[in-house]
Amino acid sequence: MTRTAAVLAELQRFESRNVTYQDPAGGWPIVWERARGCHVWDAEGRRYLDLTAAFGVAAAGHANPRVVAAGQRQMATLLHAMGDVHPHGLKAQLARRLSELTWGRWQPGGQGKVLFGNSGFEAVEAALKTARMATGKAGVVVFGGAYHGLGYGALNVTHREHFREPFRDQLREFGHFVPFPAGATWSESADVLPAVRAALQRKDVGAILLEPIQARGGIRIPHRRFLRELRKCADDHQALLIVDEIYTGFGRTGAWFACELSRVIPDLICLGKALTGGFPLSACVGRADLMDAAWPVSHGEAIHTSTYLGHPVGCAMALAQIAELQRKDLPARAGALGEELAVLLRGCWQNVRTCLPQLRGTVRSVGLMSGLELRNARGEPAGQESVWVVKDLLARGVIALPEGEFGEVIGLTPPLTLTRAEMRRAVRDLEAALRALSTLSSVPRP
Repeated sequence: MTRTAAVLAELQRFESRNVTYQDPAGGWPIVWERARGCHVWDAEGRRYLDLTAAFGVAAAGHANPRVVAAGQRQMATLLHAMGDVHPHGLKAQLARRLSELTWGRWQPGGQGKVLFGNSGFEAVEAALKTARMATGKAGVVVFGGAYHGLGYGALNVTHREHFREPFRDQLREFGHFVPFPAGATWSESADVLPAVRAALQRKDVGAILLEPIQARGGIRIPHRRFLRELRKCADDHQALLIVDEIYTGFGRTGAWFACELSRVIPDLICLGKALTGGFPLSACVGRADLMDAAWPVSHGEAIHTSTYLGHPVGCAMALAQIAELQRKDLPARAGALGEELAVLLRGCWQNVRTCLPQLRGTVRSVGLMSGLELRNARGEPAGQESVWVVKDLLARGVIALPEGEFGEVIGLTPPLTLTRAEMRRAVRDLEAALRALSTLSSVPRP
């Protein structure tokens, strides 16, 4: 038995069966053994080019030496502190750094305040609690296709029924869903605004929450004016604007934060994933005056906290990760490289579309958040075909993920350190996989 087969057999025996999908035909998943830069090695020693950055986490590259060293030093010095009781110095440093990166850059003399968490959904739930405390209103305007995490608070604002339906009778359902713009033109984005305004008329609604670009929703990119109009809607109705930048933050879109592409300052921003480069840490950062108005001074028992809040190892790695992103100017690099990737992807589809007449392909891209959407001739999501291509890419040594509700988008979110040679190799392999798809008489169901 191979090492991969042994690990998967052990997981199948001891892990909840709803977690790790194992393809009965084999070939999926691989078992990760180690990773470095833009590459991953599996348990059998095979090397893969990672176009996912492990869900966008490894923005400065897997096992970035400076980030790893910072974590190792901290582990040897102070492995754990006491959350909201006896703090450590790095938590204060990181809170100040996040304030500087947000309101400190966005407004003259601006300042933010931070609520730390562990996973991204905790940052969202901290933002939801802040909005409730600040406005006295529980309702939130949210968008179709949204993915804000799977905790019970976050499930109220995550759209996909696959995640929500089994637990619906336990949800408060304070999220009021409106459509997310179907495309990037202004007319398509503007069509959504009447529904937003109507939802804001409800007396229980105090906030708007959205991902500036939906990642798991299928790399859905609205017109840049859309976020500016949402800011105006929020102001007109005295509501808060919350941006979930857990996936888009820290340079992914060519700016430090995607809201900057629209020149919009939110009231609250949710951060995670690339914050540390590989340690579970998240943050909700809010405008200082708003945070002070929402949350009372602690008198010894915090209202919102956790055992691992602001973990010292995570804080050390986050400070090093931010320094690496800045030192290598990776946000700007992602913007420039992303423009080239979009051109290559469009060229790839042009090269193969005649041999795939039954499919329509659309490239979606901003910075190094890109995707190729596949639909059939009737305009329906071609999820089976997309998933097949992703599996074929894995066999070719390239890791990608299907995105969108039906898996119809081949998503590419590589480390921001991706080289041009690696990018060209990835697109060549994608074209080869699409050509292989065209030779099938039928596509196996995933």
